[in-house]
Amino acid sequence: MSLLVVGLSHRSAPVSVLERAALSADAQVKLLQDTVAAEPAAEAAVLATCNRIELYADVDKFHAGVAELSTLLAQHSGVGLEELTPYLYVHYEDRAVHHLFSVACGLDSMVVGEGQILGQIKDALATSQELHSAGRLLNDLFQQALRVGKRAHSETGIDRAGQSLVTFGLEQFAGDATVDAWARDKRVLVIGAGSMSSLAAATLARAGVAEVVVANRTFDRAERLATLLVEQYARGAAEEGGTGVPARAVPIDAVAEELTRADVVVSCTGATGLVLPAEVVATAMEGRAVRVPGPAPAGPGAGVRGTGDAAVVRGELPPTSVGTEENCPLDPAAAQSAQGVQSVQATAGFSVLGEAAVAGMGAAELEQHAAWVDKGVSATAAEGQSGSVALLDPAAEAEVITALAAAATLLGRVPERRRPEPVAEVPRPTPVLSLLDLAMPRDIDAAAHRLPGVRLVDIESLAEASADAPMAADVDQVRRIVADEVAAFGAALRAAHITPTVVALRTMAADVVAGEIARLDGRLPGLDDKQRSEITQTVRRVVDKLLHAPTVRVKQLAAEPGGAGYADALRTLFDLDQETVAAVSRAAGRDADSDNFESAENRGRA
Repeated sequence: MSLLVVGLSHRSAPVSVLERAALSADAQVKLLQDTVAAEPAAEAAVLATCNRIELYADVDKFHAGVAELSTLLAQHSGVGLEELTPYLYVHYEDRAVHHLFSVACGLDSMVVGEGQILGQIKDALATSQELHSAGRLLNDLFQQALRVGKRAHSETGIDRAGQSLVTFGLEQFAGDATVDAWARDKRVLVIGAGSMSSLAAATLARAGVAEVVVANRTFDRAERLATLLVEQYARGAAEEGGTGVPARAVPIDAVAEELTRADVVVSCTGATGLVLPAEVVATAMEGRAVRVPGPAPAGPGAGVRGTGDAAVVRGELPPTSVGTEENCPLDPAAAQSAQGVQSVQATAGFSVLGEAAVAGMGAAELEQHAAWVDKGVSATAAEGQSGSVALLDPAAEAEVITALAAAATLLGRVPERRRPEPVAEVPRPTPVLSLLDLAMPRDIDAAAHRLPGVRLVDIESLAEASADAPMAADVDQVRRIVADEVAAFGAALRAAHITPTVVALRTMAADVVAGEIARLDGRLPGLDDKQRSEITQTVRRVVDKLLHAPTVRVKQLAAEPGGAGYADALRTLFDLDQETVAAVSRAAGRDADSDNFESAENRGRA
């Protein structure tokens, strides 16, 4: 049997594919059960995190194993095999071991060096053990991966090369400040009560936030996490003369209400749909304090608190969407901004001011736009309305529109005669609500980042930010540790492969000795117990000495790369029964202790 891993991660697949392929807990269980039931696989384990899905198996055929594991991943993820295949990677034997050890050390993480992956590997092993899908190979592999990961973190400074995904995400909000300085006195809403959410809650509580509110579908789990936060950080604060961090639990249906009071939201649930749609976030932002750049507006009833470069304005937020008019193929706000014209939203009568606004637009779209403009309110009528914004007269631009339509008809598309002028970005309010989405699939609607006063950081944006993160010098040391551990594990694996044959050989030798002693007793019945014992020990010593050198040497040779054939040679030379060797392997596989092979070998000597 041979180790095979088939999977996809943030390195091989876009976040949109990872999101769709994410496996629920039930789907992981079913995948494990179906994998061990498949013909090529004898053992199976699933490592599923927010940015990777990997299926490990002990298979007897490489090509059949790859085909079967790929098909099973597609079936249980819900992504078609043809669509999923380009994003899959395959590792076999030593390369599979190297991959898992690298993952355990944080070398393959989105944030290099993060240590949370060790807990996820431990959970994957526990699940496969509970389902009895992990045998000797995968038990040894995952346990050794945990040891290698711990060694990397204890012997090197890999922790300095990166941090947990939670910390890295919070650093995106903090900017040049520290997370502690940025988070201090903020109100935090944590959605979910799993390991990632708990880590986020603990990290923010340590930073000195004003309050932590935990929401979860299972209220008891939310309450338990809130209680732990209060107990843990109340003790720490008491020792330092503080009061600790208040924390409370709320039902999941209270999220919308809590959102109106929160400064920071961290979400990581196992939900398959959105937990926070953009509409819910937009509703929560209505009436909130929005920090806008520039001096505070003056005058009574302005609804302003404070003065200076940034003012806190209460009341209506700027429009949260653009292009609200129906049937117009252009984005009115963007196109008018490109021409330096004041944006006129939620009104008819948008005017084209040159080729840059419609460059590349098809003739049909241009005509559709012209028809839409003609429906607008005339400039004269608009000017006659008190307090209204004067709209540009489409008739004044009929010549430009006609010329552009003619060019579009002739060429099929409007030619871009010059590079479009850069679009000046409209100043956005300083965020008053920071959303950190660590779930896969995502919990928070990606459209929420368009809302004024909202900043959203999710798995996709973290992947982009981490691509430029500096690599610490300790990473090279960790890579050397991984290489050494892979070589040692491979040698032990190959040695373990030949051990059943050695045990079967020694068992056969012990049976031969026992048979000859019994035969001697029949021929020399007058021997007393002392004489019989001395003869027995002498014969056993002779057999042990004859077998010692070849068995030790064959173990050494088998531990080297390409040494798998020595077991077959040993069976052939001594005419060992294959079923006997297989029985030894099965017995050893049932033992949890890896030293049982040696114990069996010692029994053979006895």
